[in-house]
Amino acid sequence: MQLTHLSLTEFRNFSRLDVDVPGGSVLFVGHNAQGKTSLLESIYYLAVFSSFQASHDRQLVNFLAEPKPVAVAKIIAQFTRSTPSPESRQAYHTNRLSGFNLKGSHNLEVRIILQPNQDRYKPRVRKEILLDGVKCKTSEAIGSFNAVLFLPHMMRIVEGPPEERRRYLNLLMVQTIPHYARVLTDYNRSLVQRNALLKQLAERGGDKNQLGYWDELLASSGAQIIFQRIHTVQALERLASNVHNELTRSKEVLRLDYTPSFDPIPNKPGQYNLPLDAPLDRTWLTLENIQMGFVERLEKLRNEEIIRGVTTIGPHRDEIRLLSNGIDLGNFGSRGQGRTAVMALKLAEVSWMKESSGEWPILLLDEVLAELDPERRNDLLSRLSNFEQVMTTTTDLNAFTPEFIASTTIWHIHDGQLSEG
Repeated sequence: MQLTHLSLTEFRNFSRLDVDVPGGSVLFVGHNAQGKTSLLESIYYLAVFSSFQASHDRQLVNFLAEPKPVAVAKIIAQFTRSTPSPESRQAYHTNRLSGFNLKGSHNLEVRIILQPNQDRYKPRVRKEILLDGVKCKTSEAIGSFNAVLFLPHMMRIVEGPPEERRRYLNLLMVQTIPHYARVLTDYNRSLVQRNALLKQLAERGGDKNQLGYWDELLASSGAQIIFQRIHTVQALERLASNVHNELTRSKEVLRLDYTPSFDPIPNKPGQYNLPLDAPLDRTWLTLENIQMGFVERLEKLRNEEIIRGVTTIGPHRDEIRLLSNGIDLGNFGSRGQGRTAVMALKLAEVSWMKESSGEWPILLLDEVLAELDPERRNDLLSRLSNFEQVMTTTTDLNAFTPEFIASTTIWHIHDGQLSEG
């Protein structure tokens, strides 16, 4: 897959940008706060329709445009695909885009619209998505455009709380796994309803068997999430460990440990639950095994969960740990080790998407060389030539090797304006 043209209107600090995008490697050079990261953010937004940086879509609209009665930020991309992706074939056959084939050239447009509201500081926000001119839902359009993004603050994947790692995994999986976005939505809706019922039973009493209906719904979607996470993490570990081995010159071994909040492999009676250096293999479990066990566990926890008023197990409480030579990087790893692990994960994402969909995603790297020693910098830059389209930002050209600079297109960014050379 290749992005061939990008147009931005009132997105972040870009009042207007309209540019043809070359293939291969593109390096954006500029001082801080000039728009380099926002440019990468706009491209990644087309892949997941969510910002990894902004807490709300209203923050993506140029603040100079907000005083208008209606403010609209637009991202328009033209891109090509060489093969129709599996997720697209399955996602479209049940809706009004039936028969839609993503092979060839396409146009994807996102409009973020701010409208007046009683609270002038919180305007009403709505989002419109058009794929080849046809308005569609997020669940229908997701997967048509694929990208992998690295930002410096993604170190939170290693250092942050478990929800950061769950979000990271979800943003990857919704692009590639058919219907995963819908399953996530179904699970979250069931979780909200079940928690509301738990609180009601705790406050007012009633028949706790009412939970049976929500147990079944929660376990149905939750089992699918757990099943897909098990296999995704295994695939990522296989690919990331190879990349990590090269980036560390075979000095460190990277492992990913996915620990479901509801573990389909329960501890035996009398067995202590201790952290293991070698993650447990759960890939032999079937979807039916997981769903049946999930329902049974929810039934056993009913009395406890009614008292607490919340659902205590499920994918919303899963954990993924990154281990290097058996050491949990989140607790004991150095900053450089964590950054190398995240970079290995990102490069593994690209390869996994290629394996899953037949298309290379666009790789977006923001200040990727910061905090890496010269050896790891050189190793990383040598790997970037293997990908179809890579966009990188920097404040310092001297951080890149002459060989890399000679093979890349260089664009300078100043105050939301692009200039080549």
